[in-house]
Amino acid sequence: MPVPANRFKRAITAGSPQIGLWLNTAAAIPAEIAGRAGFDWLVIDGEHGPNDLSTIREQLQALSGSSAEPVVRPPMGETWMIKQLLDLGARTLLVPMVDTPEQARQLVRAMRYPPNGVRGVGAMVARASGFGAVPDYVESAEAELCLLVQIESLQAVENIESIAAIDGIDGLFIGPADLSADMGHRGRLDHQDVRATISDAITRIVATGKPAGILTFDEKLNRECLDLGATFVAVGGDVTEFAGALRRLAARYGRADAIDGPASY
Repeated sequence: MPVPANRFKRAITAGSPQIGLWLNTAAAIPAEIAGRAGFDWLVIDGEHGPNDLSTIREQLQALSGSSAEPVVRPPMGETWMIKQLLDLGARTLLVPMVDTPEQARQLVRAMRYPPNGVRGVGAMVARASGFGAVPDYVESAEAELCLLVQIESLQAVENIESIAAIDGIDGLFIGPADLSADMGHRGRLDHQDVRATISDAITRIVATGKPAGILTFDEKLNRECLDLGATFVAVGGDVTEFAGALRRLAARYGRADAIDGPASY
């Protein structure tokens, strides 16, 4: 039994646009529903969602038959967290707040077994290897692992080219909410300076040859980023879509004001 192919990694490397959704409920059934909705990738969010190893495992299991690639976002890029998530079966990680090439290099090392990295060798008892059903997992896993790093500060924007140049970084993802806050325009994705910085960052990432990504709840901005060459774009979240739908339903019966989801993330 070989390591399954990471279709998402192949698609973004080939420049094929991938449309995604954020998962913040920390529950398997909503993840399974999203997995049947037609998205290309789904982010199990451990930074802002109430997830732990058990809830992440449950969602990975719920998505095991889905055509969407589960992408796990840890709270931060700690080596021990990455070790646990990879052994749990996560193949694509999205790491927040990566500002420097030094941070990016350490993340790459956390994804790789010695002698090229520091990932602990113990896959035979882990879900990642099918609990030993993939006997050559240690030798073959790296090719199917995908590391995405989030560009969320002006320092990170300044370092785009040096981060993208690192072997083992598979994509750079703009985090617009934190970036706008770092620019002094918290939550103002409509501010002209924020829009200009995002457009410039996407253009520069694409120019390096590495895939670029972003998440916003602004459809116009999402489409602009796709037009600029972004290849992995998340267009909403389960919590905001669910909450918005319920509010609109209540409003039709005079029980609440219709409130759409946020315009930024």
